[in-house]
Amino acid sequence: MISLALIAAFVLLSCPPKATAGLWAEPGTLELERPTLLCLGVSWQVRGDDNHNASATLEYRQEGQEAWQRGLDLFRVDPAALPQDRLLPAGTWLMAGSLFDLEEDTEYQLRATLTDPEGGGEVRLLKQRTRAVPRAFAGVRQLHVVPGGGGGSGTAADPFWGLAAADSQAQPGDVFLVHAGVYTGTWTLHSSGEPGRPIVWRGGVDGEAILDAQGQAAERPERGISATGIHDVHFEQLTVRGAQFLMVASHAQRLVLRGCHLYGGEYGFTATAGDSAQPLLDFYLADNTIEGPSTWPRTQGIEDARGIQVSGMGHVICHNRVRGFADAIDTFQGQACTAIDIYHNELSELTDDGIELDYSDRNTRCFRNRLTNVFQGISVQPVYGGPVYIFRNALYNVGLETFKLHNSPSGVLAFHNTSVKQGMPLVLWTKAPVYRVITRNNLFIGTAGNYAFETTAPMEGCDFDRDGFGGGPWEEFLKWNEVRYPTIEEVWGRAPVERQAVLVDPETCFTGGLRAPGQVEVQFPVEVNDLRLAASSGALDRGERLANINDGYSGAAPDLGAFEQGAELPPYGPRSNFTSEGQAR
Repeated sequence: MISLALIAAFVLLSCPPKATAGLWAEPGTLELERPTLLCLGVSWQVRGDDNHNASATLEYRQEGQEAWQRGLDLFRVDPAALPQDRLLPAGTWLMAGSLFDLEEDTEYQLRATLTDPEGGGEVRLLKQRTRAVPRAFAGVRQLHVVPGGGGGSGTAADPFWGLAAADSQAQPGDVFLVHAGVYTGTWTLHSSGEPGRPIVWRGGVDGEAILDAQGQAAERPERGISATGIHDVHFEQLTVRGAQFLMVASHAQRLVLRGCHLYGGEYGFTATAGDSAQPLLDFYLADNTIEGPSTWPRTQGIEDARGIQVSGMGHVICHNRVRGFADAIDTFQGQACTAIDIYHNELSELTDDGIELDYSDRNTRCFRNRLTNVFQGISVQPVYGGPVYIFRNALYNVGLETFKLHNSPSGVLAFHNTSVKQGMPLVLWTKAPVYRVITRNNLFIGTAGNYAFETTAPMEGCDFDRDGFGGGPWEEFLKWNEVRYPTIEEVWGRAPVERQAVLVDPETCFTGGLRAPGQVEVQFPVEVNDLRLAASSGALDRGERLANINDGYSGAAPDLGAFEQGAELPPYGPRSNFTSEGQAR
């Protein structure tokens, strides 16, 4: 956690009578999560409110502006979902939430308001600045590196011969120009930069700079690049190949992997070992191409292959092209996972889960990603209380479950996603209970099956509504907590969820007439995954207003699914205007 930036706290109501003690909400510590480029998050400890009717709003504005803008209300975290090593003080519970689509490197004021009908409550004002895209230090010392076995002074006339020779002389703020060629062998880094003065390893100077970890060896090494304990180091426009783990960054902080190409290994970028003394913090993984060994369709079960796997806090994983793994991008156990953003990634040919948000604690955010040819869509098995946000993702040719809610997750919010697949549009096949999952404004398109929506799990405290379903024919519409609802009309009339579900004609739903795949085994080009709505779509104007999620909607109400009708596709994958200094998003 970063330190609280508290401006003022105004007590709204005086302490209520003793007769209501335990019912009224008593505000405690309000903390800011680590900022990212586009998002901010908070968590608020509260005591009391035994009847669970307190609520908290979150508003924001840029510094210097007058009008406040509304965010989503804070989410009430179930204390029973917290891991044993992260329990709250006795009698305390938590509200948490995020703000999205902010401007980078910008100061914001936040206003959190706690209210309770029985009394108590408070308004607190905070300040926090979003992060900037990491860049090199302005007063840089540029040094030169060429392939070799040691020596050199780093000048253009007398470059360092090899990466290890250069690393041994590195100082905070240095920029190493890694010239074209093949650098054979593994690379263990020993030198770190400083906040604001990173050490930069920059390829692409005069051609491709390739780190070939295996070289001429008979067997691949375990690691290509080892950055254990390293901080404030940038890797830019480098190619890494020939190791089981292409890059490992244990106990690392403020690392940048930008514009690199990783292939020829089972794991791309891995950073899951951290602790309270040296936590994993503030990675920026952007504009990379990471290719694995897995092929579509799935034939080998769950493969031991991951594109990006991280634990920790404050990471930004955006605009990457990841394909050919079991999972493309994972959050993982090892350290609390909070304030992690995953967005604008192009992901395909994934034989287990497209994106795993497993082991997330709170304020992890997965938005505007495109997933094509994935066995399972987005996994949350488990989530430790949440909130975890999943919104505006586009999924085409999902083999089984759009959302993998296994191992009793608690605290998942899924809004405005579009999934198109063969078979039942939405399924959840697990026996473990699912807690406190909320869906709104999603669009699920499938083909024939037993149900439009079937869950075999006990669903507790869940709220699914305003989602669209298309495809069929289905024998029945919904199976929920072992109760079957044959038609959508019966769902509207008596089901505990989806009372405002929308039936959508898949034939007229999407621009270009895109339909659900007839065979999951087909490997579709990612360009096929264009799930923008047609002007005649039945998903138009059928959604619910969600603050800070669909503020810019057109028409009478927000549209269902990942895209407002008429919108352009987001920029998925590496940006064509990539520069070594990065871009705004």
